Amino acid sequence: MPHANTTAIENPRTPTVRFAPSPNGLLHVGHARSAVLNWRFARECDGAFLVRIEDIDLTRARPEYERAIFEDLGWLGLEWPTPVRRQSDHFADYREALSELRKLGLLYPAFMSRSEMQDRVRMAETPDRPWPRDPDGAPHYPGDDRSLASAERDRRIASGAPHGWRLDMKAALNGLGMTLSWTEHGAGSNGETGVIAADPAAWGDVLLARRDIPASYHLAVTVDDAIQQITDIVRGQDLFAATSVHRLLQQLLGLPVPRYRHHSLILDANGRKLSKSDGATSIASLRKQGHTPADVIAMAGMTTEA
Repeated sequence: MPHANTTAIENPRTPTVRFAPSPNGLLHVGHARSAVLNWRFARECDGAFLVRIEDIDLTRARPEYERAIFEDLGWLGLEWPTPVRRQSDHFADYREALSELRKLGLLYPAFMSRSEMQDRVRMAETPDRPWPRDPDGAPHYPGDDRSLASAERDRRIASGAPHGWRLDMKAALNGLGMTLSWTEHGAGSNGETGVIAADPAAWGDVLLARRDIPASYHLAVTVDDAIQQITDIVRGQDLFAATSVHRLLQQLLGLPVPRYRHHSLILDANGRKLSKSDGATSIASLRKQGHTPADVIAMAGMTTEA
């Protein structure tokens, strides 16, 4: 992994994209849109289309869902090189990135459980003073653990107190000495395109390693994209705001900067994005109902190529 604090530059390599689902449920039409858009982009650019399995959450990942992902993508007519990268095989890469950030003094152990955090926010929040929330609506992590003395942190860790690791956002931004941005070739949630100013502070002290896993989504996806030399990230607009966090991590770790292409989402009847947890109709179900790949691609809002 590159040394921390090297200058990040926009990635000049041969176009390479990735489709990176989590094996915690069956793929739906929204996944089909993202996968096919990535695959078509790679083909049009004479580039590479990769599949990555994002399974850092070992409590939810299931081998049968991974098999179903490959079956669905193959049925849609997509091809990709094997073996694929599985995050669960590369925890050492994430530990190395965490080590780099700890050396820079940018991480602190976070001891609050989710319920403790919710109680803390509930006690402090008033109608006149709402607690700050990130772009996804989740409350910022309280600063209690950030202000703990080093001796107290060490004591708690030595005693076996469960903890994750969070980025000290203020310290990270103070040490940058520059304004972060990225190049958006798609469109943000409000139609933004071109050079986009990043706002990682909107996320507060983001979690970079969970109590039971040496990574979080933000850290793992950033490290994976660099290792796999991803040049163009084609993904849904629901991740547009998260790009600010990824740009910050790229800069801190000296990683290349991909180009970004956020695409529109497929919404359900209630105007919400399709979700596995909400029971969105799966590609496998549509296949069993007799639908063709062309039907599913059309449902995903794309024309079928000749």
